[in-house]
Amino acid sequence: MATLTQRLEKVLPPIRQWEGPKTAELLRSPGKFGLGQVPEKLVPDATTNVVCGFCSTGCGLNMHLKDGQAVSLTPSTHYPVNLGMACPKGWEALTPLGAEDRATRPMLRNQDTGELEVVSWDQAMRSFCDAFKKVQSEHGDESVAFISTGQIVAEEMAFLGALAKFGMGIKHGDGNTRQCMATSVVAYKQSFGFDAPPYTYQDFEESDVIVLVGSNLCIAHPIMWQRIERNRNNPEIVVIDPRKTETAVAGTQHYPILPKSDLVFFYGLANLLIERGWVDEDYIAQSTCNFEGFKEHVRAFDLRRVEEVAGISSDQMHKLAETIHRGERVSFWWTMGVNQSHEGVRTAQAIINLAIMTGNMGRPGTGANSITGQCNAMGSRLFSNTTNLLGGHDFANPEHRAKVAKVIGVEEEHIPTGLGWAYDQIIDGIHEGKIKGLWVLATNGVHSWIEQDRFKEAVEKLDYLVVQDMYANTETAEVADLILPAAGWAEKDGVFINSERRIGLVKKVSQAPGEALSDFNIFKLIAHYWGVGERFRKWTHPEAVFEMFGHLTMGQPCDFSGITGYRMVDDMGGIQWPCRSDQVGEVVEDNQRRLFSDGKYYHADQRAKFVYGEVTPVAEPTCDAFPYVLLTGRGSTAQWHTESRTKKSEVLRKLHPDQLYVEMHPDDARKLGVEPNSRVVVRSRRASVAAVASVTPSVSPGQLFMPMHYKEMNRLTKGSFDPYSRQPSYKYCAVTVER
Repeated sequence: MATLTQRLEKVLPPIRQWEGPKTAELLRSPGKFGLGQVPEKLVPDATTNVVCGFCSTGCGLNMHLKDGQAVSLTPSTHYPVNLGMACPKGWEALTPLGAEDRATRPMLRNQDTGELEVVSWDQAMRSFCDAFKKVQSEHGDESVAFISTGQIVAEEMAFLGALAKFGMGIKHGDGNTRQCMATSVVAYKQSFGFDAPPYTYQDFEESDVIVLVGSNLCIAHPIMWQRIERNRNNPEIVVIDPRKTETAVAGTQHYPILPKSDLVFFYGLANLLIERGWVDEDYIAQSTCNFEGFKEHVRAFDLRRVEEVAGISSDQMHKLAETIHRGERVSFWWTMGVNQSHEGVRTAQAIINLAIMTGNMGRPGTGANSITGQCNAMGSRLFSNTTNLLGGHDFANPEHRAKVAKVIGVEEEHIPTGLGWAYDQIIDGIHEGKIKGLWVLATNGVHSWIEQDRFKEAVEKLDYLVVQDMYANTETAEVADLILPAAGWAEKDGVFINSERRIGLVKKVSQAPGEALSDFNIFKLIAHYWGVGERFRKWTHPEAVFEMFGHLTMGQPCDFSGITGYRMVDDMGGIQWPCRSDQVGEVVEDNQRRLFSDGKYYHADQRAKFVYGEVTPVAEPTCDAFPYVLLTGRGSTAQWHTESRTKKSEVLRKLHPDQLYVEMHPDDARKLGVEPNSRVVVRSRRASVAAVASVTPSVSPGQLFMPMHYKEMNRLTKGSFDPYSRQPSYKYCAVTVER
């Protein structure tokens, strides 16, 4: 029998991306940390693989270097995620790094003139610490909060969460991942016992029925759609979405449910499958619990109710049920159309219930699969220290606190015993005068937060706002008291964890401009100036933190203690968790692994739970004054979130409209006298915005769609939240439109 080393040697050579200095040499520290220090040469001329820093797909990109600096890129043909493919953002990933408007030096607002002025790092750090300590001394420790991101590497997320909560006494902290993935996190925890997306991208190619819910995969995750195009099973591609999106057009079946009727629709579908006997009784008996209660609950959702609420006929429902029944490998996928809802958790669990009741779990081409948004949202979920203690642990569990304290080298007394506030609660806390200082990192809430004007009003009430970002001209940075210039993706080292749980490597292949520092080194500076540098003595460099991750996750469902370091991640083409020391051979044999193949879950009884609940009304129904439902989402493959990076690329700017537009159905346009490409005003109870009319049957009568990337759009949205995940409901508010 071949040894592990022999198997490694057999598998690794084909996926190594370059023959040159070892990865360990590529990633070596430039020396002692110092302000203004010119780093050593990164690598000689070479090509090396780096994980893309845009979305959660986690593509591998070949970086071509000259004199230690990345000068161009190509998609990696061997990386198991994208297999030689890249979207427009991936091809242009280096361009935002070279933007002329990068933040290059700290800037502090002059209290006399009101202008931002360049200062030294020493001045910036003293102002940061003095201001936050002053706020805490006057208003208590809970008067300061932070809002971070899914865009920085996991090692930096962990350092921020540990520094803020274990070093600076900041109880309240959250991230912009609350806007995209909180619903799926809670749904998985309640249903499976841990936040565990079960799939691998290979499942796109293995399914014979693919059900996409609230997911415009062609636009939001084009490489995943290309993985579907590689499917040789001639799959049924079922799209459940109010809009006739690009994905719906490309699919084989489209069910245009009415906005926010998801829960009624899926309960009705479950009831129909149960009535027809199209469930896997053996799997239900062996691997689940609470099915009888769920069965009783969904009896109230007959086909007449589904048609009345969701607008889908009984014939259509029978066709869908039969499609699922006939499928041998059915996979269910969802994204923001489900997550960004006032009842998103229960909707996600309704999809999970369909997968487990039909036995479509743990086998190739199956699963209840949430697709993440940001490149490191999964890393944030495990290591940001916000919704759980580092490594998926529980703040309230004394054994977990003791374990984490020992691993990271802090005294247990510094670890709080409970969670802080969620994003929306932090904003409410500012309005209520409870929070006076805010630290915002790599996110742009003045643009992206729901009911935008309320966020703007909140930050104006703060005593002190710090923004740590690549750019000093984001909408949020422009109102900051202090701007800390941060290095971007590919200007630092660390790991991202993508949608399929794959840990991928980010390398420093480009030098940050001016005096900009990696977020990791900014945190080291803050720890020193705050006076807690010794408490974080183990946090010397990113790979040291990555090594701590192995110890932190040991014994957890996300255990990847078998990963020996960055070199192993690089050589393996990324590694999915779990990867315990006794699983390394399995990883070598198959680097596309799914969870629950043994039918065992993470609850104490090892069973998946059927979780369900009552249907709740939307926060703002339509009326005579506001008769249209406004839907929001991604606009094009060339745009990303608030466009703080993609708008730096001339190529990407040419691939989408340069001004806000609103899609409306031709019948509505005729009724209102609106011509294509004419100017209209869209008005909600909160604001009015001007837009260009895009007249298209892709939306149904009575519905409008606006892309989220344009800053004016979120002035319209209504701030309502799922009660379990506290995720905002971006997908529904009442508006009117006029010429």
